[in-house]
Amino acid sequence: MTIEPKAATLDRLDKADPTRREFLKKAVAAGGALAASTVLGILLPESARALATPDYDWDKHRWVYLVDATKCIGCGACVRACRAENDVAEGMYRTWVERYEIPTEGRAYVDSPDGGAEGFESETQEKIIRKAFFVPKLCNHCDATPCTQVCPVGASYATRDGVVLVDKKRCIGCGYCVQACPYGSRFIDPRTHTADKCTWCYHRITQGLRPACVTVCPVGARIFGDRKNQDDPINEILATQRVMVLQPELLTKPQCFYLGLDMEVR
Repeated sequence: MTIEPKAATLDRLDKADPTRREFLKKAVAAGGALAASTVLGILLPESARALATPDYDWDKHRWVYLVDATKCIGCGACVRACRAENDVAEGMYRTWVERYEIPTEGRAYVDSPDGGAEGFESETQEKIIRKAFFVPKLCNHCDATPCTQVCPVGASYATRDGVVLVDKKRCIGCGYCVQACPYGSRFIDPRTHTADKCTWCYHRITQGLRPACVTVCPVGARIFGDRKNQDDPINEILATQRVMVLQPELLTKPQCFYLGLDMEVR
């Protein structure tokens, strides 16, 4: 198999507008660039260091996120807090809330107006609704994340404490990671033309604070914790309760877990 020189590969990837099948073929062909991506992730790019305090130890933490879908009331406070904290571009979402309505017959109805930022209005439907609930969604910070594997320049990477980040200075805006994410949690920021996503408010958690969305949730539906801290309550929940992840068949090993997740949720 012939591998193009790195410069030619990056130029071709930057100009292309591939389908999912095409971009995966090209990502495999760019083997040298992908190898560089892995190395960069291990070396911890400067973008991660800039967000943490000087004394932060990446090896002492393993962050994890939990959503209790039985508690969410769809108020949208989390989405608004995320926007304010992370300066999210208009019309884009690092986190959002979906409403599921399950009728007695037929398929589930799902909506998320403005990402659920302003809550949800009641809608009159002809079908009788058997069950309705809200599901907050965000980046799953997978251990086997496909987004870092397809990035041709190492801009998407995982830190040693388990958080997937994007190096904006390195990102070329090719969109491969956006297409590769099976959870729809990435987007291209129209202002910077670089990839963006939830970071679990990395600039906050590395300073001992919780993500903004967790802090403002009025019902405790969002929980954030440290797997390496034996006294963290999240560890008992994960060990004793029936938690689930989105699309487990994909084997991406998501680190965002759910309680009370209905089978219709993907």
